[in-house]
Amino acid sequence: MSDPKLTLYSDANYYSPYVMSAFVALTEKGIPFEIETVDLAQAENLQENYSAISTTRRVPTLSNGSFQLSESSAIDEYIEELFPAPTFSAIYPENPEDRAKAREVQAWLRSDLMPIRAERSTEIVFAGQKRPALTEAGQAAAEKLIAAAIRLLGDRNNLFGEWSIADTDLALMLNRLYLNGDTLPEKLVEYVQHQWQRDSVKEWLALSKPE
Repeated sequence: MSDPKLTLYSDANYYSPYVMSAFVALTEKGIPFEIETVDLAQAENLQENYSAISTTRRVPTLSNGSFQLSESSAIDEYIEELFPAPTFSAIYPENPEDRAKAREVQAWLRSDLMPIRAERSTEIVFAGQKRPALTEAGQAAAEKLIAAAIRLLGDRNNLFGEWSIADTDLALMLNRLYLNGDTLPEKLVEYVQHQWQRDSVKEWLALSKPE
């Protein structure tokens, strides 16, 4: 395989949870890549030069030479297949059922729980901002998330024993609540704190919270 020339397109503030997922996946693989930022506030994602790269005109988009791919979970899976274990670190479980479950978790977090995403933006996670109490809809979504996370985790610190990219995605969603001061069960507090100590996550946090 020739050396890849990978470029990851990110929002300018590094607040996107989806860019974070792709960034962590690439970093875990230990392969070199560059980051290009797109100013969403200035609608740079809608301009012709970016729309020529990104089908969705969203971030993240990954460029690998003449190939471009958008949508974070698709990028994560592409990276796993392009740089497979054991030559590179695995970002998905080896077991087919666990791997499918990890993809289920990722898909669910991206398609559901809208009240949490609306009422607990990632500015809470990455910029230390706070939001008022959850609405009834937000509380219902939080209870759904908490119940699912407890059931999925059992007594583990990772979803499937070994870390997977789904852990980063789940911890990010839970941190929308925890870092705002919303109540989480102690088990989930331990989980998010454990996940946030991962080196690849710390590298992302250094981008979103520069000195």
